[in-house]
Amino acid sequence: MEYLEFELPIKELEDQLQKCKVIGEESDVDVTETCEQIEKKLKTTITDIYKNLTPWQRVQLSRHPDRPYTMDHIKAICGNSFLELHGDRNFKDDKAMIGGLGKIGDQSYMFIGQQKGYNTKTRQLRNFGMANPEGYRKALRLMKSAEKFGIPVVTLIDTPGAYPGLEAEERGQGEAIARNILEMARLKVPIITIIIGEGASGGALGIGVGNKVLMLENTWYSVISPESCSSILWRSWEYKEQAAEALKLTAIDMKKLKLVDEIIKEPLGGAHRDREKTFKAVSNAIEKCYNELKNLSPTDLVNTRMDKYANMGVFKG
Repeated sequence: MEYLEFELPIKELEDQLQKCKVIGEESDVDVTETCEQIEKKLKTTITDIYKNLTPWQRVQLSRHPDRPYTMDHIKAICGNSFLELHGDRNFKDDKAMIGGLGKIGDQSYMFIGQQKGYNTKTRQLRNFGMANPEGYRKALRLMKSAEKFGIPVVTLIDTPGAYPGLEAEERGQGEAIARNILEMARLKVPIITIIIGEGASGGALGIGVGNKVLMLENTWYSVISPESCSSILWRSWEYKEQAAEALKLTAIDMKKLKLVDEIIKEPLGGAHRDREKTFKAVSNAIEKCYNELKNLSPTDLVNTRMDKYANMGVFKG
């Protein structure tokens, strides 16, 4: 397992515990008591560290290389029932945006989300989770298919932003995202949106308009990343921690500002420390949200979604 800078005290204790166990196995020395003391200290250290995370530390956790990505969630939740669908029927298939049909229990869902890579080769293939216009057009095509057959839509957000390259602009990146926001606002089936990692800028909003918007505990959702904000305001990346604080981008901040509906609790230490528990929590959250939305008429679904977004930012003096 890889460790972030603030997790190093945990690594130290875990290494000590491992060495202690090895000594116990390889010699006749009874190390039970020592191991128990280290385990106790480890538990306390983990609780102390993760109880007082700063916004910047949560940003780091959302980018943890061992954190489960969109496909990990879908495979764990749907098992063999997932059928991936490809292409926007216009330009090409964008590997940064994945989508397809899958089942939770007996209920079918249309899953759509950004996918990052696990190593250098797959990161290049997936374009680091930054979708081109064809990715957003593929997502819209799948949403329209779901609407046609009355299938609820689940979107999983994990992107550092939409791809900002010249070719993306030439093919209408801004128009593709704006079109998705418009069409999602008036889609006649339930939309459940979950931020499972990074939720940055228009790249996240392009698949982020939902009846229910949820965030995993150690994720962030903002108009700009802390590094980019720091480089604009201070002409340097050094102030990213202050920027993260000021942007109010954590799940707790978002819930307080009524921009998301619920926070899905992660296992102690982050989603990567107990993947199975995380997958179960996400699956339960999807089912709970769907049960709340399934009896609403198409008109009510659209109206409540429109009202939800129209009320954001309303201030009563």
